[in-house]
This record gives sequence, structure tokens and C-alpha cells, in this order.
Amino acid sequence: MSSRRTVWLLWLAALLCAAMVLLGLCIGSAGFENTVGSLLGAAAGEADRAMAQQIIWEIRLPRTLGALAAGALLGLAGALAQGLFRNPLADPYLLGSASGASLGVALALASVGGGGGMVGSSMMSSGVAISVFSSSLWVRLGLTGAAFAGAVLAVMLTLSLARGVQHTLRLLLAGVIVGVVLGAITSLVLLFSPDSLQAMQAFLLGSTSFIGWTSCLLMLVVWLLCVVAAWTLARVLDGLSLGEATAISLGLPIGPLRAALVAVLALATGTAVAQTGLIAFVGLAAPHLVRAIVRAPHRQLMWLASAMGAVLLGGADLLARWLIAPQELPVGVLTAVLGGLYLLWLMHRSGGALGGKGA
Repeated sequence: MSSRRTVWLLWLAALLCAAMVLLGLCIGSAGFENTVGSLLGAAAGEADRAMAQQIIWEIRLPRTLGALAAGALLGLAGALAQGLFRNPLADPYLLGSASGASLGVALALASVGGGGGMVGSSMMSSGVAISVFSSSLWVRLGLTGAAFAGAVLAVMLTLSLARGVQHTLRLLLAGVIVGVVLGAITSLVLLFSPDSLQAMQAFLLGSTSFIGWTSCLLMLVVWLLCVVAAWTLARVLDGLSLGEATAISLGLPIGPLRAALVAVLALATGTAVAQTGLIAFVGLAAPHLVRAIVRAPHRQLMWLASAMGAVLLGGADLLARWLIAPQELPVGVLTAVLGGLYLLWLMHRSGGALGGKGA
């Protein structure tokens, strides 16, 4: 029965993702009539067709696919984090990657004088601007690289403070400390560089509006690498779920395998954060929703959590574009509100026993 549910859940997620791609081509600040209608309508002029084609194929389609890819990365990272820390409340950002990425972006923006007006009304609209950071390609790549480098360095600092990955609780506490300290440094950078605040807001609120085809391809490749690695290492997560002593008695080399899991977690989280900014609750909620539907070992959970994360972020992105169209909500704010309400309901239903397993 569990195997059948797993297959049905994967098929349902695939169908929902396909439906979201079709809807994503139609939803945006330019409206349906000015894009899909102009592309298909016989009375539309050549200029209108060219504009509609650019909006659909260069903005809406990569953005929709990018939202699905980022959600898949965060869902996978959430399943890894919860299995690694043996805590259902574990989040992909627990190792300090979010704070490190924020600091990297803040330093990059401060070094170019606050971003030079890169972030404007296009942050709240998916019109004809191809991305929020579209002033120049090298600046956009520089901010993405800064975010990824900051995330990776933060995880390395966490590992250094925790003296490796041998002690899960020490690793968790080190991640919390690194997150707080790097968050404070980010605030200081923004305090001394007030021109960076507007551009930084785009990153902190989270948005898929600056995802292009390059970002889509990058996230897809990283997701494939991470999900295969996680699937290969899933046995150690199953062992850890029975307790560390049990896992060792099963002959699992806990230290090296845990280090490999941390590397996969950092790569998946850092890649998603670098492309979309801080998207809250997707990585936390996706594994929870999967477990509410089907009880599966970690080898299956990796794929299911990825699919659920894609559905969650893809759906949130469509809502962010549609709710107050032609304006747009930051998708990170929407996921935080919806995810927070879901977790409150889950805690109420479980009588406050949500964090049953400790780290």
C-alpha cells in the first residue's frame, strides 16, 4: 500500500507541476490577453506577437520552471536536514547558509554602491524586464556568486566551530550561532551602506522574478546531482533514525557519510538561495506534507520531498503573481505566511508534540 501511494503521489506531483507550467505561461502583469492572446490571435500585429513571445519564452517560462527547480532543491534539503538532525522541525537553513548568503549579497551590493538602482518596480512586477538584476549580466552573476560563496563559507564555519560532523547537537548549535552572528554582521553592513537596503530587500523577501534560463539549467543540474547523492546516502539516514548507536552497530561509517550529507545539504540549499533569495518554510513543510500522506524510507522520501517542494514553491509563485495582479507579492513572504499557518495547525493537531525526536 505504501509503495502504491508513493507512485500515485509522484504522478500527482508531476501532473500538478505540468499544470503550473501551463498556468505560468498565462499569469503575469501583462495579462493573458496581451501575451497568450496576442501570440495566438489572428488579428495581432507582428510587434505584438514578438513582444508576447519574449514575455512568455524569456520571462514567464524560465521563471515558472525555476520556481519548480528551486522548490525541489529546498524540499530535498529539508528532507536531508530533518533526517540528519533527527528532528522534524529541522530547516535547510540551520547550518547558517541563509545568513551567509545574505552577508555575501550585502557585501557585494555595498561594494558596488548599493546596486546602482538594479532593483526597482520590476521586483514587484513580471512585465517586460527580464530580471531584477538586469542592469548588467556580470552584476547579476556577481550577486549570485556572492550568495553561493557566502552560503558555502557559512557552512564551513559551522563545521569548524562544531569540530566536524561527529556530534549532531554541537553541529546544530554551531549553525544557530553562525546564523545569528552573520545576521548581525549583515545588519552592520547595511547600516553603513544604506543605499544597499532596497536591493537587499529583494533578496531577503525572496523572489523568483530574476530567474532566467541559465539559472534554470544550473538548478536542474545541481538538483540531479544532489538527489542522486542523497538517494545513495539514504541508508545512513534510515540508520540514524533508529539512533546513532544502532547505526554504528549496523556497520555504517557515520562520520564520512554524515559529512557527505552535510555537503549535499549545503550545495542544494546554497544553490536555491543564490537564485531566489530567502524562501521560507518550503524546505520545512515539504517533508511534513509527504509524511502526512505516506510513510516511506528515505530513499523514496528524497524524491517525494523534492516533488512536494516543487509543487509548494510553484504554487506560491503563481499565487504571488496572481493575487494582486498586475502588481506582485514577494513569494518568500507568501510562503512564510502559508507555511507558518500550516505549522501552527500541525502543532495544534499534534497537541504540541511536533518536535518529538530530539537531535
